[in-house]
Amino acid sequence: MEQIPLEHILLLSAVLFSIGILAVISKRHAVVVLMGIELIFNAANLNLVAFSRHDPQLLQGQVFSLFVILVAAAEAAVALAIVLRVYQYFKTANLNQIIIPEK
Repeated sequence: MEQIPLEHILLLSAVLFSIGILAVISKRHAVVVLMGIELIFNAANLNLVAFSRHDPQLLQGQVFSLFVILVAAAEAAVALAIVLRVYQYFKTANLNQIIIPEK
């Protein structure tokens, strides 16, 4: 079985990371920003797994990747709950339209 070259995997990871950064910076909808953050996490996971597969002594990369997946799942659950509460209160998910009242 032939392996995919490390350079191709790193290029794919860089593209995913760039798309995630672009989504976080340019989009104003809260759910799209969360999806961008998830793309960034997945790009990091892809790097960890690629390097651990490239060098058999780096098996910690796969274990750390599983840890990042668990943290990303918890982050997504909490962030979506926050977005739902913000939507209920402000009636919008657009980050530019959310105005916090002063006390």
